[in-house]
Amino acid sequence: MNKYRAKKTEVDGILFDSRKEAARYRVLRDDPNIKDLELQPKFDLLVTNLETGEKKKVGFYKADFRYTLNGEVIIEDVKGVKTSVYNLKKRIIKGIYNIDIKET
Repeated sequence: MNKYRAKKTEVDGILFDSRKEAARYRVLRDDPNIKDLELQPKFDLLVTNLETGEKKKVGFYKADFRYTLNGEVIIEDVKGVKTSVYNLKKRIIKGIYNIDIKET
């Protein structure tokens, strides 16, 4: 159990960080409308040097799921506690990739 009381849970041989995330995986896995389910997709967090225009990776954001529903790509994060770091990364992802993260 971690500091937020989440308990790691295994489903289909996959170890999830929490029971809530594992339960959401089961729902997505079993939904016939969900296509191309991907676990833990990573997105680079980039900054641009204003003098040179050079982009530099300063970190990454790892979502819980990426999938397609009715032709739309969804990026989803299962949240129990929204930390300040998560909130910052969410805004950066919106700014770089124009992605609205679905929170469940």
